[in-house]
Amino acid sequence: MTDSQVSESGKRAMKRAAIAIVIFLALTALLFAFGPDDLYPWAKAIHVIAIISWMAGMLYLPRLFVYHADAEKGSLQSETFKVMEQRLLRGIINPAMTLSWVFGLWLAWKGGWFSAGWLHAKLAAVILMSAVHGYLSGAVRKFAEDRNEKPARHWRIVNEIPTLLMIAIVILVIVKPF
Repeated sequence: MTDSQVSESGKRAMKRAAIAIVIFLALTALLFAFGPDDLYPWAKAIHVIAIISWMAGMLYLPRLFVYHADAEKGSLQSETFKVMEQRLLRGIINPAMTLSWVFGLWLAWKGGWFSAGWLHAKLAAVILMSAVHGYLSGAVRKFAEDRNEKPARHWRIVNEIPTLLMIAIVILVIVKPF
């Protein structure tokens, strides 16, 4: 496959992903606008789906960086990693994080949870997760410009941060310790 064929294939994939996201958002808006009385469980389901997607990306992206950091700059392997990283970030991680925040805040508001101590702790952990997301987004840009200076070991360590935050968030939501 030539570079132009790969580029065209990537553009078609991004277009399909964008169309899917637009359709999903339109259906979600319709659900809110004309939603049934039991909208809360639907919103909760969408929130959980978004969280799973966000976490999958947050766990996979640093793993790509581990291998990308060892690839020779300008090599076919490095260029392939750049495409994979950008598609993962733009097509999955960014939309999933946005939906997670939107539906999570709506659920907290609708459920009257804003005065609960466990939610405050969860929000702090989610803010930290969003900060990690921002750090990884910056790393995608650096890798795309061949400016990464971090070794693979750094990315192996960073790969554990979303896991630890996810564990804390799940415990706070399920156990509600305070």
